[in-house]
Amino acid sequence: MTDIEFDRLVQFLESRYGINLASKKVIVQGRLDNYLARNGFSSYDEYLNAVETDRSGHELQNMLNILTTNHTYFWREPDHFIFLRDVILPWVVKKEQHTHDIRIWSGASSSGEEPYTIAMVVKDFLGLNYGNWNSTLLATDLSSEVLRYAMQGVYLKEKIEVLPPQWQRANFKRIDEFNYKVKDDIRRNVMFRQFNLMNDFPFKTKMHCIFLRNVMIYFSEDTKRELVNKIYDVLEPGGYFIIGNTENIDKEATNLEFVRPSIFRKPL
Repeated sequence: MTDIEFDRLVQFLESRYGINLASKKVIVQGRLDNYLARNGFSSYDEYLNAVETDRSGHELQNMLNILTTNHTYFWREPDHFIFLRDVILPWVVKKEQHTHDIRIWSGASSSGEEPYTIAMVVKDFLGLNYGNWNSTLLATDLSSEVLRYAMQGVYLKEKIEVLPPQWQRANFKRIDEFNYKVKDDIRRNVMFRQFNLMNDFPFKTKMHCIFLRNVMIYFSEDTKRELVNKIYDVLEPGGYFIIGNTENIDKEATNLEFVRPSIFRKPL
């Protein structure tokens, strides 16, 4: 991949999806080289021409699937789920005691571990009242491939062993010696959709909590500021915004209040 070809790819992804891979040439080339060879492309220019002219969108979706798939796992950065249980959900339940409506968005849901973990936290918190609340969680991602995987809800045994044993028993059913499937009552409460964070947010009601963890590392500072301001607009007053523990946002460029590292709140 020449520098000119890489710059073209970087500009294409950033203009459409806000993803800035300018410092990740080795990773990009490592992920795409085999794909180009398998599919008969002689150069990255030829490949990018195919991506930009393919009206079916198939080549573009393949590229997004290859470049945007992120490593994730159940109970990742557990302090966020503990904060959800101990602080956010008690606030939501008190606020929505008449509507019984909990609105949470996992904005970079990847292969499903994050939204399913959130759903399990909500179920455990509500206990016997679980069925009386509308706690459907929105889970979105740019990659159609990881969304298909997530919707199946099937995970290797070692993937779920990080969860408390009682959660494993309550929320998964054994398929075979190696695989477990998320039970229907949890799967029904997670709605997976493909979504580009650069698009307008189509929400008719505001969110109580938004998880957007470990994705803004791929965005420029300008794109991050625009995205955080859009998130501010779709949060309920008092709603919470959670990012990855290694991420940060410019506190001077947002009206969100700092709660603690990686957790912010819209003023009441």
